[in-house]
Amino acid sequence: MKELPQDVVIYIFVMLPVKSLLRSKCTCKTFCHIIKSSTFINLHLNHTTNFNDELVLLKRSFETDEYNFYKSILSFLFAKKDYDFKPISPDVKIPHLTTTAACICHRLIGPCNGLIVLTDSLTTIVFNPATLKYRLIPPCPFGIPRGFRRSISGIGFGFDSDANDYKVVRLSEVYKGTCDKKMKVDIYDFSVDSWRELLGQDVPFVFWFPCAEILYKRNFHWFAFADDVVILCFDMNTEKFHNMGMPDACHFDDGKSYGLVILFKCMTLICYPDPMPSSPTEKLTDIWIMKEYGEKESWIKRCSIRLLPESPLAVWKDEILLLHSKMGHLIAYDLNSNEVQELDLHGYPESLRIIIYRESLTAIPRNNDCIELQNFRCN
Repeated sequence: MKELPQDVVIYIFVMLPVKSLLRSKCTCKTFCHIIKSSTFINLHLNHTTNFNDELVLLKRSFETDEYNFYKSILSFLFAKKDYDFKPISPDVKIPHLTTTAACICHRLIGPCNGLIVLTDSLTTIVFNPATLKYRLIPPCPFGIPRGFRRSISGIGFGFDSDANDYKVVRLSEVYKGTCDKKMKVDIYDFSVDSWRELLGQDVPFVFWFPCAEILYKRNFHWFAFADDVVILCFDMNTEKFHNMGMPDACHFDDGKSYGLVILFKCMTLICYPDPMPSSPTEKLTDIWIMKEYGEKESWIKRCSIRLLPESPLAVWKDEILLLHSKMGHLIAYDLNSNEVQELDLHGYPESLRIIIYRESLTAIPRNNDCIELQNFRCN
């Protein structure tokens, strides 16, 4: 260290993978100070990367021999070519979340600066897949009026760059009867470790698909219904909602399901046939790219593909559409060659979730050191 200027050390470090940096942090106090600094963490996070840095986080669940008990795990995968996904570290158990058949409703949300949220709507975990550290978010304390019921219809996670704070957003449908419904919005602020209610905005009713919640350009997105299907957007900085139009060819009564992914750095809409039809369908899966974010007129149909009804999960390296089959197998569809391959990765039907991420040193946000950080345990 005495022979190298600190700026040279930083230049070298910023190009190293997270695991190498974590090992280097233990070698001397100076290295530890550099690597733990927020300035370096941001430099490393924003360092130019390429597709070779993209990793796949797969969540899946399995039935056990115990009645109505399911275990859920996270797998960390990488492939140099084709679809030959290999684990980069052992699978880990998912703690705290529901262990019943409701595991098919688990949500995997992110990434945001390398952090990911995993939730069953009532219990929420935020974690860094590179360090395998996580923390539990305290449950929302706000109740509902007597005689009413609540359904969690949407969860969001993002970063407020103005306040330098991470937030979890929860959208709930509160109802007493079919005609007596309203949407409720609660926000958890990591900087103060507390929930608050967001009032005074008219929010349309949100509906959920396995690949329907995405963070893009500081806005979080869900599908909602306001006279027709729209993409509901929430600005993490201003905390304002607005609706974004779908392509004119997409309608609520078209019998299709929807997904949102990132393709060629653009928000991309996938319109696909119902994956659980009573009989096989001849409908196509349409992929739409929004060339100018927020401009409805900029939707362009990239392609239409004919697949057996499967649910999309993510796009990897701008060319591989990852889906899960009705039987719970992970499917890879090559958008360039139209090749379809069933991968040797599977779980309980409808339980698969995928996030494409890059490793980061981002610390789990907490407002004081008394908030406990925990480590995932190997499966």
